[in-house]
Amino acid sequence: MPFTIATWNINSVRLRMPIVEKLLTEHAPDVLCLQETKCPNDQFPFAAFRKLGYEHVLINGQKGYHGVATIARRPLIEVEKREFCQMGDTRHLAARVGAGSLDLLVHNFYVPAGGDEPDPDINPKFAHKLAFLDEMRDVKASHDNATASILVGDLNIAPLETDVWSHKQLLKVVSHTPIETRTLENLRAGGGWDDLIRHRIPPEDKVYTWWSYRARDWDTADRGRRLDHIWSSPNLSPKLTGMTVLREARGWLKPSDHVPVIAAFDLD
Repeated sequence: MPFTIATWNINSVRLRMPIVEKLLTEHAPDVLCLQETKCPNDQFPFAAFRKLGYEHVLINGQKGYHGVATIARRPLIEVEKREFCQMGDTRHLAARVGAGSLDLLVHNFYVPAGGDEPDPDINPKFAHKLAFLDEMRDVKASHDNATASILVGDLNIAPLETDVWSHKQLLKVVSHTPIETRTLENLRAGGGWDDLIRHRIPPEDKVYTWWSYRARDWDTADRGRRLDHIWSSPNLSPKLTGMTVLREARGWLKPSDHVPVIAAFDLD
């Protein structure tokens, strides 16, 4: 059976609900994971999702900042809302969803951006990011014959040289510094996760999912970074049939600075 999952840092779900509706109408993923919803739980736009056939919504939000939501056309079972670094942030949500014969555990993450200065001794935001990543090492790609795991979200790190517009110029820029890229790749490999975007798109090819609002003409300048990721347990990788980075969404009306990434599978 076909199964699709999308991840998108929406940068305020209420402000950008029209383009969320556009995504759901045109691409109809089975599961949509949003980050940076910037919405307290009691103000989440449940009705808009249910009108589009997405009856199952789990949220972990707070006023003004952060927030994640997992939305589906099939039942979701909440597993965990983990608080990382004892900061009170709403940056994680784990849920189970049935897909064919598999029980999928879906982790939805929004990793801290880390501020501007890549030095944890003088920048508390960067120290927080590194501590958050250290705690993420505990999240493993659990799987067996009946279960599988997916980890998606805005991880705020572009790990490969081809994940940024200029490796050389961004080596001292937060999101592509050696300590970040090394840490992310170590926790991914150590947790048993497969990087599905790079499973489908060769590592030598450039891939971006984020373009700054500061660029007057983001498309022409094309100074992007791959900050958004979809990982899976090894038993899902052979079932991957497609990977879409929806670049055109960056040009939609009142866009997020991130674009949706959609993984498609053929599951038993």
